[in-house]
Amino acid sequence: MKKKSLPILYSFRRCPFAMRARMAIFNSGIKCTLREVSLKSKPSVMLELSPKGTVPIIQLCNGQVLEESLEIMDWALSQSDPGKWLAPEFGTLDQMRDLVDWIDDSFKYDLDRYKYSTRFENVDPIFHRNKAEKHLIALNEKIGAKKNLFGNRVSLADIAIFPFVRQLANTDRIWFSGLEIRSLSEWLQRHLGSDLFLGIMRKVPIWQTASDDHPFP
Repeated sequence: MKKKSLPILYSFRRCPFAMRARMAIFNSGIKCTLREVSLKSKPSVMLELSPKGTVPIIQLCNGQVLEESLEIMDWALSQSDPGKWLAPEFGTLDQMRDLVDWIDDSFKYDLDRYKYSTRFENVDPIFHRNKAEKHLIALNEKIGAKKNLFGNRVSLADIAIFPFVRQLANTDRIWFSGLEIRSLSEWLQRHLGSDLFLGIMRKVPIWQTASDDHPFP
């Protein structure tokens, strides 16, 4: 009997974009083949699928290749959305997407120039940290007395955004813990300790050949 093929997900464990894609797939219950790649030595088979060489990338069973994390999230949630991530308690799907786009664009710009300042010319990392802090304050106000960004229930926005807040917080934990953003800090800790996040962060060996394929989730 011929073995049923599965979508192939190329990922990097610590990449925020890859994290949110894995969480959507995990939540949907879709079975995939996981290939953990080294960003310093990207496999040629991955580059043939997507020459830009960023993760996550997923090759579907019909051969279609999805190259953007939000595209992968949408695909997974269109198959199954048991937590109703696409239907927030408050607000609309479009409002969630607008918030995610704002984080991906403006916040990520400052995050990169703070965390990886040596990669850019004439960059003041503290200037960009201060700009990123304003985003944190806005997210903190957005959560307010709720548990999540668009209600008490988890939504697409929470899953898409929290890996980047995590990345900023981990850059300087002492600085982050001194900020007056209690709602956001508690939100971050809940997501970090969730079964969902812990489930997608298991370590697997770097992929080199098909023998290094791993089932996911």
